Amino acid sequence: MNQWRSQGLSPAAARAAFDSLAPVTLPDVLGDWLGDELPTGHPLDGLLAGYGWRGKRFTSAEVVDPLRFHQGAGEVAVNPALIPLNAPLRWPRLARSDPARWAFKTLLPLLATQRPKARLRAVAHRGQISTAMIYDDLPIIDHFRKIDGGQLLGLMDLRHTEQPYFFMLTRV
Repeated sequence: MNQWRSQGLSPAAARAAFDSLAPVTLPDVLGDWLGDELPTGHPLDGLLAGYGWRGKRFTSAEVVDPLRFHQGAGEVAVNPALIPLNAPLRWPRLARSDPARWAFKTLLPLLATQRPKARLRAVAHRGQISTAMIYDDLPIIDHFRKIDGGQLLGLMDLRHTEQPYFFMLTRV
């Protein structure tokens, strides 16, 4: 799995890896998770890490912090609806620029939320029923499969994108 992170996978290999893994249940995913990107050539590759993505928190089926970012010595839950996700898909160089990262870090307190912004549900995807995270205000579903007891492979299904975005979560 560490080899996946360091070398990345082709989109087809990432899909095959995802399909080979066991589904997860709600109790399997509850807790805090550190996020790490899995390079596959997706336009979002490297973007979350560059902005200080920490991971996700699954408190219950109804209380989910889908995006947590480093803020100073701590972390903050961000309202995903306030992040312009289409910008990196349309203007990837701008989204990866130092001014864009600076603006994000400067605006982070305004993007923060104390309210859950996603839910967990059992969802069928790619032939298996597994726990998935459904964003409240965006056309995104993150599907999860179990690498082992402490790691998950995530597949972000974003409407109007041909290729899914892959990421890994490690239990804190």
